Amino acid sequence: MIDFSVDPEFQKKLDWMNQFVREECETMDLLFPEQGAQFDPNYTAARRHLKPLQEQVKAQGLWACHLGPHLGGPGYGQVKLALMNEIIGRSPWAPVVFGTAAPDTGNAEILALFGTPDQKQRYLGPLMAGEIVSCFSMTEPQGGADPGEFTCSARREGDEWVIEGEKWFSSNAKFATFLLVIAVTDAEAKLTERMSMFIVPTDTPGIEILRNVAIAGDFDPENGHHAHIRYNSVRVPLDHMLGNPGEGFKVAQARLGGGRIHHAMRTVGICQRALDMMLERAVSRRTRGRMLGDHQLVQAKIADSIIALEQFRLLVLKTAWLIDEVEAGRLPHGAARNHIGMCKVGLATLYHDVVGRALEVHGSLGISLDMPLAKWYGGHMALAFADGPTDVHRSQLARAYLKKAVPADGLFPREHIPTRTAAALARYPDARDG
Repeated sequence: MIDFSVDPEFQKKLDWMNQFVREECETMDLLFPEQGAQFDPNYTAARRHLKPLQEQVKAQGLWACHLGPHLGGPGYGQVKLALMNEIIGRSPWAPVVFGTAAPDTGNAEILALFGTPDQKQRYLGPLMAGEIVSCFSMTEPQGGADPGEFTCSARREGDEWVIEGEKWFSSNAKFATFLLVIAVTDAEAKLTERMSMFIVPTDTPGIEILRNVAIAGDFDPENGHHAHIRYNSVRVPLDHMLGNPGEGFKVAQARLGGGRIHHAMRTVGICQRALDMMLERAVSRRTRGRMLGDHQLVQAKIADSIIALEQFRLLVLKTAWLIDEVEAGRLPHGAARNHIGMCKVGLATLYHDVVGRALEVHGSLGISLDMPLAKWYGGHMALAFADGPTDVHRSQLARAYLKKAVPADGLFPREHIPTRTAAALARYPDARDG
């Protein structure tokens, strides 16, 4: 039986989180709104305000809860994490306050899974403590997220690996202490064994940030935090590989599923906030002699948003439940894959529709930067590309269901009424007599 009920003790934690995020994390959003401010370890004023908040989170036992107990975390499971992420999604600063900011969460997971004791001590420990930030450097300018098109390579020379090539959209590289870089180490191997993953400290000679690219919703087009990087014969020791040679694809996949589910539930959180703003506006503003909420088109926007949000929230919770069942051994490995894809596809549409309707209801105020809606709306497409292109997941989902589909036996579909009626009369020839 699928059960999303919350025990009283955990509900107390959720209640504390809800109040804390609204009062403290959303205040951080207002005090330090600069692009990427939450990731900058050298932003002294912001860090001074951030540290006490992180200590409060740690005191509640809510710090970096994305890791399971076998990886050193509390082991809440994905359903509880989904409910937590719904609250965290209200605020851009909240993930950093709670030690669950991407890409650090996924990077921490793969360091915990594949890192050597020395790698964990040097990189995972400070990352989990919130002392440093990291970067996942995978996609490339010419190939996007398609590993079959990757050209950035690493060759072995003596006791070092030499990395050569370019990477695109390496988020937070300018703030990071280290990069996780995927590079081709055997171009002739099959796709899933062609690449390896490396830990590359950002002070390594040869790392060149060509540009820090801004995206829709950012305030400063010349100061984004998604780097276009060139690796100019960057040398790292042999012990800076994560996993074995050729396991880069395997290592990368280990970090993506949980990230997609967390992004999905954080989308629920920000969309709930947009819906709350829409409702407030509808009972606060008059037009044509009536409150906005008395107009049927506004009511339709509100109703459609409520339904879409509830549908998506239930999809994400079911997906989280499926992941927990797989982790517990009650369902086979891969049982949640299709539902993870559904969440990935659905989140961008939900974000676009709900935030867009809230913006419309606010009119000119909605598109101004006096409200957060325009920035949110501008940045919604980023979610369509985070953790892989949405269209890829649409295709994978369709192919998964097409594999299960069975062709019709004859000329007409199985639901062809004349054919089925003839078969029914053949079984019961006297059924219509008298």
